[in-house]
Amino acid sequence: MEVILLERVEKLGQMGDVVSVKPGFARNYLLPQKKALRATEANKTAFDEQKAQLEAENLKRKSEAEGVAAKMDDLKVTMIRQAGEAGQLYGSVNARDIANGVTDAGFTVSRSQISLASPIKTLGLFPVAVALHPEVAIDVTVNVARSEEEATIQAETGVALISKDEEEEAPEAVPAAEEIFEEDVLAEQAAEDEAEEATEEAQAEEAAEEEETKEEAS
Repeated sequence: MEVILLERVEKLGQMGDVVSVKPGFARNYLLPQKKALRATEANKTAFDEQKAQLEAENLKRKSEAEGVAAKMDDLKVTMIRQAGEAGQLYGSVNARDIANGVTDAGFTVSRSQISLASPIKTLGLFPVAVALHPEVAIDVTVNVARSEEEATIQAETGVALISKDEEEEAPEAVPAAEEIFEEDVLAEQAAEDEAEEATEEAQAEEAAEEEETKEEAS
C-alpha cells in the first residue's frame, strides 16, 4: 500500500514522501495515528495544498518538543524492584513502567514514545531514549534499584549495587521459590501487555475503518 507521510517516520521517510508499506502497518498504525494518508490522487492534491501549513505546524511542534527536551535534560527515573544478590530482577521494567515514571516526574509521555528493545531485567543505570517529536528525542536515565536508598547510591556512584559473590548460603529451595516468583510476575506482566496491545489494535482497526468510510463517502 502507498501512503503519503504527514511527518517524519523513522526508517520510512520525511513529511511529504510517498512510500510503500504493508497494509497492516498502514491500517493499524500510520493511518489511525495520523502519520500518513492513503496515496490517492485526491489526498495528494489535498496534501500539496496544505503542505506549507503542515510544515509550519510541524516546526512549531518540533520547537515545543525541543523546549521540553531542554527541561528533561539529565532526568533520572527511579524504578524500585526486588532483585537477587547478583542483580537479577524478580520481574522486569518495561516501556510502560518508564512512561509512567517520566509522567510522574512531570513530563507526560506514552509507552509508544519509549524506545526500549527489551525489558530491563537487572539492577543498574540505563539510558533510554524518549521520542518527544519525530525529529526530537532525549535520553532519560532509568535507575533500577531495590530501594530509594540504593537508588541514591547508584545515582551518585554510577554503579549498580550488585554483590560480587553470587553464591548464596540459602538452601536450594529458596532460589527455586525465587524463580517461581519471577515467572509469575513475568506471566502477569505479559498478560497485561497482551491485553493492552489487543485493546490498542482494536481501537486502531476501528479508527482505520472510520477513515475508510470517510474516504469512500467523500
